[in-house]
Amino acid sequence: MFTPAQIEHYNREGYVVYPDFISGDDLARLKAEIDRVSEGSTKENHDAARMEMEPNQAPDGTLVRRIYEPCTFYQPFRDFSESTALLDCVEQLFGPNLLFHYSKINMKPQNIGSVVEWHQDLSYYPLTNRDSVSILFYLDDTSEENGCLKVIPRRHTEALMSHSTEGFFRGKVTEEVDDSEAVLLEGTGGTAIFMSAMTPHASAINSSDRPRKTLILSYRAADAFPIHCGVMSDKVEAHSRLVRGKRASQARFTMTDFPIPRYEDEVASLYDLQERSRKSA
Repeated sequence: MFTPAQIEHYNREGYVVYPDFISGDDLARLKAEIDRVSEGSTKENHDAARMEMEPNQAPDGTLVRRIYEPCTFYQPFRDFSESTALLDCVEQLFGPNLLFHYSKINMKPQNIGSVVEWHQDLSYYPLTNRDSVSILFYLDDTSEENGCLKVIPRRHTEALMSHSTEGFFRGKVTEEVDDSEAVLLEGTGGTAIFMSAMTPHASAINSSDRPRKTLILSYRAADAFPIHCGVMSDKVEAHSRLVRGKRASQARFTMTDFPIPRYEDEVASLYDLQERSRKSA
């Protein structure tokens, strides 16, 4: 459970760090499942519906960049996503009626792990209100050297920053970013970071010889309904499910307007979209 001070920090700063959220045994169990899922995959031969490989490696390279929707496909992660301790914290933020939204594992292998540019999660999946949280669980000890999360505090209550150019969504902030107040969020394995879906965040390449695996889960209030944006909305919404309380019969609207992402074509992930944007630039 959060303390009152932690909840106040989340509401004021747009994020809160919760050290040692995952116990040692649970951490080992989740990492073992990642090893099982990744075993035998190479850049040339892998299940593209379930994972994404690091692009800058040989065809027989085994470095995984992302595992898609672990909380849908793999029981240890699904059990974790529905655990009482986790849902109790989310309920403190949004109330008793909660939807699980999506999940992913960003791997960031040593000496290669891909950069993630500044973005706000809600830009990808507009909702009728902002009661959406992204939770990052460090599965390894994480520092600046191996690509820890960095955030811009107190930006989550303002309007969404621009993520588009030439009328198309680029998956990253496309206006000038003042990151002078950015905060690096380092932590040991088991640390959880609860972050508003409106908080700008990024991470650097992993330049160390240590991996940086991060499990990312998203939840939202049951009355935060998706604003349909075509096939990309369908892809995300396919994995949402009620995890506590009851479904809402009415949508709650808290914004008078919100940018709608217009995709040039279907993309696999944030990495894919941001890479295409860099190449076109």
